[in-house]
Amino acid sequence: MEFTKAKAMEFPRRIIAGHASLESVPGMCREFQLDGPVLVITGPTTRKVAGQVVCDMLVDAAYDVDSIDIQGATLDTAEEVKARTRELDAEFLVGVGGGSKIDVAKLAAFQSGCPFISVPTSAAHDGISSPRASIKDGDDNMSFTASVPMGVVADPSILIKSPWRLLAAGCADVIANITAVADWELAHRLKHEEYSTSAATLAKMAAEVIIENASHIKPTLEESAWIMIKPVLVSGVSMSIAGNSRPTSGAEHAFSHALDRIAPGRALHGEQCGVGTILMMALHGGDWERIRNALDTIGAPTSAKQLNISKEELIQAMTSCHAIRDRYTILGESGITELAAERIATMTMVL
Repeated sequence: MEFTKAKAMEFPRRIIAGHASLESVPGMCREFQLDGPVLVITGPTTRKVAGQVVCDMLVDAAYDVDSIDIQGATLDTAEEVKARTRELDAEFLVGVGGGSKIDVAKLAAFQSGCPFISVPTSAAHDGISSPRASIKDGDDNMSFTASVPMGVVADPSILIKSPWRLLAAGCADVIANITAVADWELAHRLKHEEYSTSAATLAKMAAEVIIENASHIKPTLEESAWIMIKPVLVSGVSMSIAGNSRPTSGAEHAFSHALDRIAPGRALHGEQCGVGTILMMALHGGDWERIRNALDTIGAPTSAKQLNISKEELIQAMTSCHAIRDRYTILGESGITELAAERIATMTMVL
């Protein structure tokens, strides 16, 4: 039989990470031969941190620049950015900001059919270089197919200025790859789900780098941003190889999404995923203490109390999250009982 399997994978063409690398944005745009009008997507706070600097540098490089400040990553803000893109007839977009700005930029770029450059000012999750965008639709967080950035400029001297809680949450989100891959392997064995060894290896490697360097990741230390930004980028690339979020999103992410519905706004996505990883690693029979210790060392939450949720809310999330999406995980197809959830949460000191 003739072998006909084929797969398309899209990656950033260039990634620049290093001290004072922000100034390389105009040169990257020229390198990609992007000459037309550009729309910079940023926010009120991130404009002060880096957004206005990027706009000014692009103007100095003779680009026709327009910019828009957005607040959250919602379908409405994505539509607003797309409308501005059409009005400007923009050739490309530049997202300057945290996760919400980058997610809106990548979704608007994908739906508008134009390239975009990712310039993160924080790294609260691994979406800096991924082909997925997390967008709010009402009270629900939805995952959309989006553009992989043509280029990424990650400046640790900028990233380290963001609130430490955001960077710690980003580390927790990458550590979550450990249980996401374990779930994927389980689905491959039991459900014959398609599996990519390359994507899984990259995702696990990114998580291990964070765990092994946890003691070196500290507030105000620029080296900390340098240590964590590379695994965050690699985590995003693993999704490009897989063609979906499987290597970075399993039961621990479903747990986080359940908490978004049950106790919205109490904690960050990455923080919730970190606690979810402790719980799901215990269900897998793995070394949950190693995960807990790494999160604690970095300064990410490891308990319901630190997530600002009650015992009842945590148990409800654990027993309902299997139904969040059609993806086989350690929770199985029918989930776990309240008694099992409470036992696991107590054993892991999450309660």
